[in-house]
Amino acid sequence: MFLVVAALFSLYGNVGQKTERVGLEKFISQINAGEVESVSVEGDNMKITLKDGAVEEVKKEAGDTLSGLLSNFGVDQSKLTGVKIEIRQNEGLSFWLGAILPFLLPFLLIGVFIYFMMRSVQGANSRAMMFGQSQAKEFSKDTKDRITFKDVAGVKEAKEELLEVVEFLRHPKKFQELGARIPRGVLLLGSPGTGKTLLSRAVAGEANVPFFHISGSEFVEMFVGVGASRVRDLFKKAKKNTPCIVFIDEIDAVGRKRGSGLGGSHDEREQTLNQILVEMDGFDPNTNIIVMAATNRPDVLDPALLRPGRFDRQVVLDNPDIADREAILKIHARKKPLSKEVSLRQVAERTPGFSGADLANLLNEAAILSARRNKKIIQMDELFEAVEKVMLGPERKSRVITQKEKKITAYHEAGHAVVAHFMPHTDPVHKISIIARGRAGGYTLKLPTEDKHMYSRTEYIEEISVLLAGYLTEREIFGEVTTGATSDLRRATSLSRRLITDYGMSNKLGPRTYGEKEEMIFLGREIHEQRDYSEKVAEQIDQEISSFIDDAGRAALVIIKEKKETLEAVVRELMARETIERGEFEKIAGAKKTAAEDEKIGPTKEVGHVPEKLEM
Repeated sequence: MFLVVAALFSLYGNVGQKTERVGLEKFISQINAGEVESVSVEGDNMKITLKDGAVEEVKKEAGDTLSGLLSNFGVDQSKLTGVKIEIRQNEGLSFWLGAILPFLLPFLLIGVFIYFMMRSVQGANSRAMMFGQSQAKEFSKDTKDRITFKDVAGVKEAKEELLEVVEFLRHPKKFQELGARIPRGVLLLGSPGTGKTLLSRAVAGEANVPFFHISGSEFVEMFVGVGASRVRDLFKKAKKNTPCIVFIDEIDAVGRKRGSGLGGSHDEREQTLNQILVEMDGFDPNTNIIVMAATNRPDVLDPALLRPGRFDRQVVLDNPDIADREAILKIHARKKPLSKEVSLRQVAERTPGFSGADLANLLNEAAILSARRNKKIIQMDELFEAVEKVMLGPERKSRVITQKEKKITAYHEAGHAVVAHFMPHTDPVHKISIIARGRAGGYTLKLPTEDKHMYSRTEYIEEISVLLAGYLTEREIFGEVTTGATSDLRRATSLSRRLITDYGMSNKLGPRTYGEKEEMIFLGREIHEQRDYSEKVAEQIDQEISSFIDDAGRAALVIIKEKKETLEAVVRELMARETIERGEFEKIAGAKKTAAEDEKIGPTKEVGHVPEKLEM
C-alpha cells in the first residue's frame, strides 16, 4: 500500500512537462538577457517559462518577495516589461498532502493493520456466538421452484389429510371462530424415498407460507447445550415469520426414547429433545406455526412426542401402487424426451415395490444410458435396462468366467425359472440372464401381475421352493453344489424364521410370535434381540425352520425332476444367448398356469403331502 501511494503521489507531483532546477544567478542572467517569457510564483517556488519553451524551477529564500529579490540583484525594471508575472497561493489539498501525508502515512498503515487484526478477532468471537444459532434453511414463499400438490403424485390420502393444514394456514380465523384447534405437529411416516420431504414442501407451497427445513442431526453437537440453543433459535425465527411451516427431517436422530442410553445418562440429545417438547407445547394458541417432521423409524420415538398437543397427527406414506407409479413416472419424465413407443404403464408394471425416489433414479439412469449411446430420445430398451440396473446393479460384461462356471450359472438360473414357472402361486418370470449384475453372477427376474399387501403361507412356501431351486438343480445335475447359492440359502432361512417367529404360520408352535425386538444403543448400534421363550422352544423353532426348508425343497425337486427336458432347453438357450425374455421363455416352457388352472400341484398346498421318497 505504501508503494502504491508513493507512486501515485510521485505521478501527481510530476504531471506535466519536465522541469529543470536552476540557481538564482542563472535566473537573473536570463531576465537580463530577455530570455524569460513568464514567471509563476507559488510560495517559495518559482516556475520559469523561457521563450524557447523550456521550463525551469527556481527556489527563492523563504519570506522574500519576487520584487525584493529582483531589486536586490539590481535588475533593470525595463527588463521586466515583457515578462508575465503570476502570483499563486498554495492549494489546500496539495498543501496538506505535501505537509502532512509524509508523517501521517505510517500511522495510517499501522491503523489499517490494527483494524484488520481486530476484525478477524471479532469475526472469530461472532462465529463462536453464532454456534448456538439454528442452521435451518429457509425457503421463501416467493421462491421460483415452488412445489405444490400437483408436483406430488400418488399419496392421495396423505394429501387429503394435509389439506386441512393448508386451509388453516390460509384461513386461520375460520377455524378459530369455531374454537377448533388445528394439530400443531404433523408426523410423516414412511419408508425412505416415499416423498416425505417433498410432501412437506408441497404443503408450504400450497399454503404459500415460508418453509424452514432442518435435519434432526443438525441439532446435536459435541458441546453441551448447543442443540437446545438451536431449537430455541429455530422457533424464534419461525415466530417472526408466522404463518409458516417448520420441517424437521429424520427427527428420530433427536427424538429417540429418553433413558435408552447405557446407564440412563441424560445426554445432549435428550436435552435437545426436551427443548423441542417445551417449544411445541409452549406455543401461543393463536400462533400459526405448523411443525412437520419425517421419520422411517416411528418405533423408536419418545412417547412424549406423539401425545396430543405435539405430533398428534400421523400421516403414513406407503410405497406407490401401479397407478401411482405411472403418475410419478409422468411427473419425472416432464423434462425428458421420450420416444413415442415408450409406455410408462409397462415400466410401472416392472417396478413393484419401487419408491418415488427409486422411480426418479430409474428415469435418470435411462437418460444417462441414452446419452452414452448417443441417442437424442429415451426408448424402452434404456428404461427396461435402467429397471434392472436400479434393482440389481450395472452389468459386469467384462467379468471373465470359465465355460464350466457359465454352465453352472445357466443351470442354477434355469432351475429358479422353471420351478417359479410351474409353481401356481409364484410371480411370472420376466427375464433370465447369466450376465453378472452387481454382486449376482446371474439373475431370474420375477414380477407380480398385481400389487399385493397380504401373502398366504402357501405363497411363502413356494417362494422358499424357488429360492432353493438353484441349489437343488446344481446338486441334481452336477452331484455337488457351489458357493453361488449362498445368498439364496440365507434368504430362504430368514424367510422360514419369519414365518414361524413373526407370522405365526407354524402348525406345531401355534399362532404366536417369538422374540421381542428391543433396541439398545451402544456406540450407535443395535446389540441383540431379547428372547421371550425358553431354550426348548428355541430348539423347536430350529426344527421347524429345517422342516419348512425340507418340505419346500422336496416340492421344488419334484418339478426339477419332472420338467428336466424343459430345464435342459432353457439351459441351451441361455448358453447360446445369455439372456431370455418372458416371451421366449414361455415358448419353451409354455404359458404359466394359475393355481385354479393347475390342480396337479398339490404338494405346495399342503406341505405334508410332499412325497417322502424324494431325499433332500
